[in-house]
Amino acid sequence: MRFKFLFALSAKILLFVGLAMAAPLVISLYLGEKDSAAIAIAMAVTVLPAALVMIVVKIPPDDLTHREGIMIACLVWLLTCLFGALPFFFAKMVGPMTPENFINCLFESVSGFTTTGSSVLGGKFSIEKVGTGLLFWRSLTHWLGGMGIIVLAIAILPMLGVGGMQLFKAEAAAHLHEKLRPRIRECAITLWTIYVVLTVIGIVMFMGGGMSLFEAFCHTAAALASGGFSTRDASIGAFHSQYIEIVAMGIMFAGTVSFSVHYAAWSRSLKAYWQDSQFRYYVAFLASGSILVSLCLYVNGTYGSLAESFRQGTFNSVSIMTTTGFATVDCNNWPSFAQLAMVLFMFMGGCVGSTAGAIKVARVVLLFKFAHREIIRLIHPTVFASVKLGGKVVHRNVLESVAAFFGFYMLFYVLSVLVVSFAGLTFSEAVSGVATTIGGVGPGFGRIGTMGNFYDIPILAKCVFIMDMLLGRLEIFTLIAIMAPTFWKK
Repeated sequence: MRFKFLFALSAKILLFVGLAMAAPLVISLYLGEKDSAAIAIAMAVTVLPAALVMIVVKIPPDDLTHREGIMIACLVWLLTCLFGALPFFFAKMVGPMTPENFINCLFESVSGFTTTGSSVLGGKFSIEKVGTGLLFWRSLTHWLGGMGIIVLAIAILPMLGVGGMQLFKAEAAAHLHEKLRPRIRECAITLWTIYVVLTVIGIVMFMGGGMSLFEAFCHTAAALASGGFSTRDASIGAFHSQYIEIVAMGIMFAGTVSFSVHYAAWSRSLKAYWQDSQFRYYVAFLASGSILVSLCLYVNGTYGSLAESFRQGTFNSVSIMTTTGFATVDCNNWPSFAQLAMVLFMFMGGCVGSTAGAIKVARVVLLFKFAHREIIRLIHPTVFASVKLGGKVVHRNVLESVAAFFGFYMLFYVLSVLVVSFAGLTFSEAVSGVATTIGGVGPGFGRIGTMGNFYDIPILAKCVFIMDMLLGRLEIFTLIAIMAPTFWKK
């Protein structure tokens, strides 16, 4: 393992993260905010060491090995989240400069870059009292993390020149390389072109509903990246606009459709969407889940009319199923069936190869098909039964990988629930909190509900949630791999 090489490569990507802080710095300086000094210090602390490492350590021209690709993915995400917390920390956004405060700032940074959307802001530390520059950086972490820092670096930093495919495979968007161009940098550029176009469309649509340019960008970044950070304490509900809710649902949906399908539609025909089996399953899950929750709200008389029940039920169900986490109401007041449905939605997620978190639709479908095949084989041992997705037979190795992923996902879920329960969280907070952080969703229930925040929960629980967010963003296996003793053997 060439650690000098890996740190030099990480420094190049981290340099970009530091330079990205220039955008919120310019905004803060232009508005004359006191946070500008904090952002400038954070930028200097990020850029200078990264530049120094790049100067001192020369990157050899040879390619990355598979193990080094895995290691660099973990290093980049950990360092990005760590340095991304500095603007919040130096600005004393959630209190004085103490170790406990740094944990809060790190939580906010990890939540931003992993596009989880869980926040320590709100209540005592109102989002609406935070400076515009810091809020912009907070939303920018979503936007950058949505497609992945590593993919972005490959797309716009040709000076990397090494390990493109290994980096791309190790990232959470690993499945994209199977359907797109073989040249990884061209593929990444195409993906980011689509991402930027969708961002511009979202901004224009939100501004059409009365949002300012600043708020339109922040909410587009959050919706497209399936993040959930808002500029308002009451989230999307603060705007009291059905138009904005519809636009938000459209952007959330677009961001959680596989970008390989977006690419196919971009380069060939819009028919590519409906021709994709995962897309069809995803639409079916979103529609059925939204209808189920809406009917529950109506039957229980939670809202005064069928129309209002469907409005609130549909928006909040789509928000959770897309792992975005925007909210229009306090879901703590919903019937228990609707709350349980929302927790189950947290495990679903969007399409493989999208900005969504959680298990993903394709894996869920394959798990059910795999289980169905095993039942058939139990009843008819001599019958040959294959598992198909989109009309194609799924290889045994893929099925084993999906089953292993699901097993590890649930193992870490259960272990995390036990630890945060020990730390003092209630049953609903523990069950929903772990589901929402490992799935990259955002809000849970109880104190961490749609109108609450994570500030008052114990530090131990916050640390577990931070680890869960990283596990979910790197799709479990990447972090597990570096913990395995065999990973470090030659």
